[in-house]
Amino acid sequence: MIAAWERLSGIQKTTVQATGVVLFMFGMGWAAVPLYDLFCRVTGYGGTTNTAEAATGVVLDQTMRVRFDASVVRGFDWEFRPVERVTEIKIGEVGLAFYEAHNPTDQPIAGSASYNVSPYEAGLYFTKIDCFCFEFQILQPGETVLMPVTYFVDPDILKDREARDIHTITLSYTFHPTEIPDDYVAPETPVTN
Repeated sequence: MIAAWERLSGIQKTTVQATGVVLFMFGMGWAAVPLYDLFCRVTGYGGTTNTAEAATGVVLDQTMRVRFDASVVRGFDWEFRPVERVTEIKIGEVGLAFYEAHNPTDQPIAGSASYNVSPYEAGLYFTKIDCFCFEFQILQPGETVLMPVTYFVDPDILKDREARDIHTITLSYTFHPTEIPDDYVAPETPVTN
């Protein structure tokens, strides 16, 4: 391999090096999104939450205030709000919150929710068991739905020097428009006489 490298002319070496740099940069660009997502999920960076099948089973006497926030991107025709804006739960206790979405138009509209938790240090400890945000949603014309999120605050938050003094966590969702899949079949509306 070294002998082959030495036989190359200066311009050939430059071409090989430039090609290597381009391939490396392409690979890093391709891997950046999944690696950043993994980094955020592991560290809670940027308010990214964790997911779990169930709570830890440890419920403390100390409570956490949880605020719920909702918005839609500009031009998205849904109305979207938390049913309850603030709740207080014990750390480790499973909480259930509902958001309400309404499609005031005469067309079905699909949306997907992005979310974050603030302060960011709490993201690692705010854990979702189930959430409407795991899938996109389709609302029929005039339809209003309640969308649940089941969550808990991991007791390990009290062991984290940067997070243990947090007393209020805000869970924020923003709905964005999503294309309705080509194979989507709208539910039939019952005929009333």
